[in-house]
Amino acid sequence: LVFTEEDKYGLYSSLLFKYFLAEGIVCGHDLFVASAKEHPDNILKELPAPLLDDTYGKDLGDEAAAVKSEDFQDSMKIAWRYQNLPKMETSPTTYTKFGHYYDVSKKMSPELCQSVKWHSFYLHEELPSEPKMKAWNMNSGYARLLQSIQRIISQEGFDGSDPQKKQRNVLRIGIQSLGSILWGDDVCCSDAPEDPHSLTKFLYVLRGLLRKSLSACIITVPAHLIQNKAIMERVTNLSDMVVGLESFIGSERETNPLYKDYHGLVHVHQIPRLNSLICDVSDTKDLAFRLKRKLLTIERLHLPPDLSDTVSRASKQDLAGSAKLLSSGCGAVAIGKQHLDF
Repeated sequence: LVFTEEDKYGLYSSLLFKYFLAEGIVCGHDLFVASAKEHPDNILKELPAPLLDDTYGKDLGDEAAAVKSEDFQDSMKIAWRYQNLPKMETSPTTYTKFGHYYDVSKKMSPELCQSVKWHSFYLHEELPSEPKMKAWNMNSGYARLLQSIQRIISQEGFDGSDPQKKQRNVLRIGIQSLGSILWGDDVCCSDAPEDPHSLTKFLYVLRGLLRKSLSACIITVPAHLIQNKAIMERVTNLSDMVVGLESFIGSERETNPLYKDYHGLVHVHQIPRLNSLICDVSDTKDLAFRLKRKLLTIERLHLPPDLSDTVSRASKQDLAGSAKLLSSGCGAVAIGKQHLDF
């Protein structure tokens, strides 16, 4: 169960959501898309097109050439005593290819989308009949969604406890903007919601369904609207992986020279650890993402080796204060009070 905290305007979280679904189509998995905001049919029409191996190599080759050019320019700025230190690798081109990459500037072909079996759940089109799970005192929208997921798992042969005769496959479940007012939940509207337990009950039952079936689920939640921290703590404990996206749009970091190469930060709050009573916490705290012309990349965040001479002394002091907020994993951390000490 992957829990994704949406960025403020939901731009990049929806892109990550579509990446998850697109990977399912390329791998031949079945899909289940649920939403109360956007019709699932429209979501599937907006999936990014996969990059072929030759196209992938060309695009990332261009990126690698640009990175090498930047490295050469940086080497002219870094002091000689730092040149022999090991350089932090930030580009995904240095890693082994894993999974597939997608071109966000193009849409997936309808033929490829129709090659897999997919199911949709649009809350406003569901019958208003009372679901069987009403006895659990749960939000009716959540109960209908659980009932639909349970039906697909049992009917389509994804139940791991029930031996199936047909070939095994994986069900990818995507739920968009769970907890928003569109689902009939008020956790985003008030510090003391009338029904604060519907969301946690839903996740508890959903995780039980995922544990006994061949399925994986991604959920996006407008966490910045949930003011009650106790609800967020319970939701985090009920999830396997929790990732938050913080966009720079509309914030002071949008104009901060320290973050000029990035569009936002990635906060890894929790990652799963198998056969353990506690959840693992990633050592890599400094992750940032940027949307390039074709690719959305997640990289290690590091400070630039030098700032432009046009930056005033007062601005450099402000940047030094901002740099202290970054954790020790950065490539260079400002520790001086009066200037940037690299």
